[in-house]
Amino acid sequence: MAIIITDECINCGACEPECPNTAIYEGGIEWTWGDGTSLDEVDFGDGTVVSGKEKQVPISDEFYYIVSDKCTECVGFHEEPQCAAVCPVDCCVPDPDVVEDRETLTAKKAWLHNE
Repeated sequence: MAIIITDECINCGACEPECPNTAIYEGGIEWTWGDGTSLDEVDFGDGTVVSGKEKQVPISDEFYYIVSDKCTECVGFHEEPQCAAVCPVDCCVPDPDVVEDRETLTAKKAWLHNE
């Protein structure tokens, strides 16, 4: 399961530097697949291929947000999601819409970091 940041976020930014995949961004900031990963390009399998450097639309304009396709819940890096561990208002929570088992999260980490 990926982590999401709820609208209780106070925009303190404590979570952002803790993410080993650079999956957390400040509201309104564009993101890329290559930030904090080894991805030079991403092939979606439907003929769509994007550069790892291509800017993507922010998921939130108001609050810090997590790109769920880059979130591994810190599997392979830490024992628990570091964003949740440092959040002073407990707004980094499991995303019920993106449920992934440990094996899937481990494979995602390997894909993100060319392992």
